[in-house]
Amino acid sequence: MTYKEFLSAVAIALTLIAFYPYIYSIVQGKTKPHVFSWVIWGSTTFVVFMAQLEDHGGVGAWPIGVSGIITIGVAIVAYLKRADITITPTDWVFFIAAMSSLPLWYFTSDPLWAVVILTIVDVFGFGPTLRKAYSYPFEEQLMFFALFAARNVIVIFALENYSLTTVLFPATIATACLLLMIMVRYRRQALSS
Repeated sequence: MTYKEFLSAVAIALTLIAFYPYIYSIVQGKTKPHVFSWVIWGSTTFVVFMAQLEDHGGVGAWPIGVSGIITIGVAIVAYLKRADITITPTDWVFFIAAMSSLPLWYFTSDPLWAVVILTIVDVFGFGPTLRKAYSYPFEEQLMFFALFAARNVIVIFALENYSLTTVLFPATIATACLLLMIMVRYRRQALSS
């Protein structure tokens, strides 16, 4: 096993470790995620994986692909457990923006544009979480975001080709997770004082 393969395996393990408690909580009926949000996140993540493969990201792209598949799985489990299936106009805007990346990639023959759009969509997806976490910081599981930040940093080191196409998404999501964790810690301290 090469060094890059080892890092990819560690990143995949972190992905599984991060998702397991969340999926288990859905199955138990304790967590009721927004199904359409998870469809959007799963779609964006999986398209980024395909773009990373196109740009020769190699084994470093695999954790993103695994994450995309698991995220779609979360949407399916959430739907089967009758979680939140409401769809707002904003949800459709995010979905259409995410899906617009595919024709853009096709017409430009450049996966970078798809990754840029999908990264922006994913960052906007943090908006509702940031709003909720600001008001209710004790309801967020920081370990989930810490594992994903670490996973994305490891993904970057596992990539076989470094370009904006392969690095932009994991670097941006790792940063977003870290900023969310900093904000939650700050809000917890402020509310505890």
